[in-house]
Amino acid sequence: MAKFLYMALLVVILQGCKSTERVEESSVDKIRLNQLGFYPSAPKIAAITSSGENDFYIISPGGKEKIFAGKLNKANHSAYSSKEIQIADFSSFDKPGKYVLFVEGIGESYPFEIKDSIHDALAKAAIKSYYFQRAGMELTEPFAGKWHRPAGHPDTSVLIHASAISEGRPVDFKIASSKGWYDAGDYNKYIVNSGITMGTLLSAFEEYYTYFLNLKLDIPESENVIPDLLDEALWNLRWMLTMQDKDGGVYHKLTNANFDEMVMPDKAGAARYVVKKGTAATLDFAAVMAQAARILKRYEKELPGLSDSCLSASKKAWAWANQNPKMTYDQDQINKQFDPDIVTGAYGDTDFTDEFFWAAAELAITTKEDHYFKLLNNYPDEHIPSWNDVSMLGYYSLLRHEESIAIEFHPLTTFAKNHLVLLADNMIERKNQQPYQNVMGASESDFIWGSSSVAANQGIVLLNAYRASHNRKYLNAALSNLDYLLGRNATGYSFVTGYGHKTPMHIHHRPSEADGIAEPIPGLLSGGPNPGMQDKCSYSSSVPDEAYVDDVCSYASNEVAINWNAPLVYLVCAIEAEQANLK
Repeated sequence: MAKFLYMALLVVILQGCKSTERVEESSVDKIRLNQLGFYPSAPKIAAITSSGENDFYIISPGGKEKIFAGKLNKANHSAYSSKEIQIADFSSFDKPGKYVLFVEGIGESYPFEIKDSIHDALAKAAIKSYYFQRAGMELTEPFAGKWHRPAGHPDTSVLIHASAISEGRPVDFKIASSKGWYDAGDYNKYIVNSGITMGTLLSAFEEYYTYFLNLKLDIPESENVIPDLLDEALWNLRWMLTMQDKDGGVYHKLTNANFDEMVMPDKAGAARYVVKKGTAATLDFAAVMAQAARILKRYEKELPGLSDSCLSASKKAWAWANQNPKMTYDQDQINKQFDPDIVTGAYGDTDFTDEFFWAAAELAITTKEDHYFKLLNNYPDEHIPSWNDVSMLGYYSLLRHEESIAIEFHPLTTFAKNHLVLLADNMIERKNQQPYQNVMGASESDFIWGSSSVAANQGIVLLNAYRASHNRKYLNAALSNLDYLLGRNATGYSFVTGYGHKTPMHIHHRPSEADGIAEPIPGLLSGGPNPGMQDKCSYSSSVPDEAYVDDVCSYASNEVAINWNAPLVYLVCAIEAEQANLK
């Protein structure tokens, strides 16, 4: 839903918007850095939004002793505003401890730490955020803490929408489609967005299996032998399986006709529908199920038959998509033909080249059948992944499984590796011209709806380039984007709820808004700067890298979404794992 207007709620939300005015920045706001801290042996950089000062020091919180001294570099202008930014580089300081950065003429930064596993708590919270998004389940206090809540949306009696009828499933026929994750700030469930989300999380699990093996998240399943990340993914995987029709096609989404009001899940009782089958949803489903099938083979004893069921479902979906290769999801056209009108997130797409590539890649890797590999001769353009461009997920998987792929198909992996490294090199070249010294933000096009996920997905590209080349410059560049998300950016916010000193408190997220608790659910990645400002809220700046407001009305800059948290999970967990490997 995060890419679309909340038509039904717009007037109500706008009435609740707060005006925002510029205020003089304090010292902590002028010193932008990763608000959690740094690894001892990794780069340590802060961006200072002023010019003229030369000296900086590392001191202990509340102390005066200068533990480390340095000089700011020459000021660089922001590409998007009149701001001048100087860099404090204290990478050579590697003593573990708690510190602040003091800049002459400005003052102190937020306190931070230097230590191994500095992002461990964040990694766990980013994954556990999915537990808080579970549909059809009571979140109990032992696991949810003060954010415990009753179950909502059991989805045991979901209606077939008129656009989705098929043999044996007429209008208003009821099916069970329980479990799954709420997509974003709303209470609907979307296959397309689940596709990229699951693909990203399962890729992280495959790549860093050892890291996730013993990572405990304090969720209800934590005591079983299945790693917690996979347990959490299974909650959504089992829902996805219910969305496949008997003919192999997959419903686009399970949704209300209109968005719910800002209420808790158990207070939202509108009728629920599964809506039209489509090529994009079916191919995303096929890719996820093929990937899940090979992962779940490890757990045949604990989950008997589930791997085989996933692979069978994947093949049926692939067959349906090939018989229906251009079945678009056009919500406007659907509403002209069928009742009731559906106005929730559309996630519509018209080009399925990338979905066919991703699904074929996952089926090829899982089945080892040549005909799937031979379908990969046409390479779609490689872009940062998004819900409507998933080809890069196929490239990642081909590289990850290169050793198990027959040598005759190695030109596929060679192509993927070369283009991935070239893309990463272009990112690093842009980074070196950036006043904040991040990869993120080198182009105005980075600042779109869900720009925080752009930063995280850029980091994943860089991490894959690092594994392909073993050149540490890519790992450091990926870390620069994590630094961006945690405070080294033009807004001064850490965009992850509960992690940092200046974090979003009023995210566009129904449970966090309606639960009466001041703090939002932790570990959620806010959308980030979006100069489109489609919600018409009151922003203090329209500058691309500053167009953000921490207000519940701002679904354009301050909503959360499962497909935004997934690359955060991958990025922070991969960096934790890779940094540990360097020791």
